[in-house]
Amino acid sequence: MAPDVLELADKLWRGDIDTANLHPVSGFTGDVAEVAPGVAFVASFANVSAITTEDGLVLVDTGSSFVAGAIHQSVRGWSTQRLNTAIYSHGHIDHVFGVGVWEEESSAQGWPAPVVVAHDAVPARFDRYIVTAGYNEIINQRQFGVPGLRWPTEYRYPDQTYAQHLELDVGGVALELHHARGETDDHTWTWLAGPRVLCCGDLFIWASPNAGNPQKVQRYPREWAVALREMVDLEPEVLLPGHGFPVVGAARVRQALTDTADLLDSLVDQTLELMNAGARLDEVLHSVAVPVHLADRPYLRPVYDEPEFVVRNVWRLYGGWWDGNPSSLKPAPESALARELAALAGGAGVLAERALALLSTGAQGSDLTQSMRLAGHLAELAALAAPSDRGVHRARAEVFARLSKTATSTMAKGVFTWTARDSEGRAEEAD
Repeated sequence: MAPDVLELADKLWRGDIDTANLHPVSGFTGDVAEVAPGVAFVASFANVSAITTEDGLVLVDTGSSFVAGAIHQSVRGWSTQRLNTAIYSHGHIDHVFGVGVWEEESSAQGWPAPVVVAHDAVPARFDRYIVTAGYNEIINQRQFGVPGLRWPTEYRYPDQTYAQHLELDVGGVALELHHARGETDDHTWTWLAGPRVLCCGDLFIWASPNAGNPQKVQRYPREWAVALREMVDLEPEVLLPGHGFPVVGAARVRQALTDTADLLDSLVDQTLELMNAGARLDEVLHSVAVPVHLADRPYLRPVYDEPEFVVRNVWRLYGGWWDGNPSSLKPAPESALARELAALAGGAGVLAERALALLSTGAQGSDLTQSMRLAGHLAELAALAAPSDRGVHRARAEVFARLSKTATSTMAKGVFTWTARDSEGRAEEAD
C-alpha cells in the first residue's frame, strides 16, 4: 500500500525521500488528509485546503482546470457540504480554476452560489494574463515541457477583495487573511487561529523559494521573508503549502518558515552588498552563495527555482535591467556578434566542436560546471552564426540535452530541454 499524505510528509522531512524524486510541483494524486478537526488537505499539482463550517465549506485554492473535477470528487469523499467561500492564495492559474465545478453543483442543488475572496491585485493579474496570453502560452510550454499547453483567456474574478488584512467569519469559523508580496504581488496567507493551521499558498513549496523564475514577472524576496517571520510569530502547528506536503508540528513549522526566510534574507543581503560596492551583475551571480547550513535542508533544494535566479530578481528589483556591462547597454544583434566571433574562430563549426569538447570535460554533478556553461555559450553562438547548419544544430542539441540532464531545477531543465528539441528539429529539417 502506498504511504498516505502525512506519511510522505514525514519521510520528506526526515530525508527518507528526496524532493528530486517526489517533486513538490508534481501531478494530481487526490489523496486527502484530515490535518485537524474539520480541516482537510488535498494533494494536487496545486494543493487545496478545505474547512468545514456550520454554513458550508471554505476552500483555500481550488486547483487547475485539468483536475478541478477530480479535486471536487476528493473533497466530496470527505464532506458533502456546499461550498460557501473560496479563497485564492494568489492568481496563478493552477490555483484558481476549480470554482466552476462547485458553482455548477450549487446551481443544480439550488444552493447559494459560492463567494470568491482574493487580494486587490488579483483582478489586475487576470487582466494582464488576458493581454499577454500568447507570451504566457509560450513560456509555460517551455518551462513545463508541454508543447500543446494553451493559456486561458477567461477567468473567475473574485467577488470580494481586500488590501492588507481581512477577517472573515464563515459559519462560526474565524479566518484571517493577510496580504504579502512574495512569489507574486497578490499573495494571501490564511490563518485559522482555532486549530492553529496556516494555509500559506506558494510562500512555502518544499523547494528553494520560487523568487527568481527567469521567464516570469518580478518577485519580492525581502517582503516574502518578512511575511514568513510574521507567520512564525503566530506559532502555527500545521502548515499547508500551495505545493508539496503538509508540515506538522510546531517545531517543524517554525524551522521550515524560519529557514526559508533566512535563505531569502541572505540572498538579498549578499546581492545588495555587492551592488553597493559597484559590482556588475556577472560578479554578483558568481559570488552570492547559499548559506552552508541551509544548503542541505530537504525543503530548500533547488528542484523548481534556483537561488542564482533569485539573485537576478533582486538585481532587477533594486538595480534595473542593465547588468553593468557597457557593451550590453546598446548591444549589436546577437546573430551579428555570433557571425563575427565565428569568423574569428574559423567558422561556426569550430565553435560547435569546441562546445562539444568543453562538454566532455564537465563532470556530472548537482550544478553546471564552468566548462559546461561555456559549452552552452559556444553552442548557441554557433547556431546563431549558422542557423541552417545541420552539424551545428546536432552539436547544440547534444550540449543542451546534457545541460538539462545536469541541471537541478524545473526552470533550467525546461529551457535547456526546449532548446535541445529545437535544434533536433532543425537538424532533421536540414537532412
